[in-house]
Amino acid sequence: MRIWAATVVLTSSLLMPGIIHPSVFANNAQTPSQSQSNKAQQINVSKAEFGIAKIDSEGKFHFTPTTKVRLEEGSKYGWRIRLQDVQGEVTWREVIRLPKPPETWATDNGENFTLSPDGMEAISNRTQLAKDGVIENFWTIAPGDPPGKHTIHVYVDNRLVGNFEFEVLPPEKQKAKVGVPGKKEKRSTSVKY
Repeated sequence: MRIWAATVVLTSSLLMPGIIHPSVFANNAQTPSQSQSNKAQQINVSKAEFGIAKIDSEGKFHFTPTTKVRLEEGSKYGWRIRLQDVQGEVTWREVIRLPKPPETWATDNGENFTLSPDGMEAISNRTQLAKDGVIENFWTIAPGDPPGKHTIHVYVDNRLVGNFEFEVLPPEKQKAKVGVPGKKEKRSTSVKY
């Protein structure tokens, strides 16, 4: 499994409503271990969504909210969260849990990445420029990744700001449309970004 950590956060004023568990809006207590960059800023989420990411033939980034992901090598999935009134760098922590361990775990930079003893959970810590208040992270399907139900929890200053549950569908379950309902999906060549 590879992680795609964006160095430039792409945003759109036409973001579609996200899929998010109501608990992410609960006020969780902040602890003294907060990052210095976020301490002075109160963290309020205006939008949190999970989906698939694609780059079209013109190099434009497209994000489609969904809770179904194809188990297809090279497919990218992840989250984007818009924080209200937050500027500058934001330090976040992501906890991703798979239904069983993948054949391998890998990240683009390996730093700030740890695995649980059972190999089913990975924790990533990143500091990212929140352009227009948006932070995001994407993973790429790799050979040996398991199908089934996955979860991702995202924290800023030890406060849960995103809680995403989604399913990675094996080929035999992909008969149902994945992505935008009623829209035929184009197959694209593998684009590295």
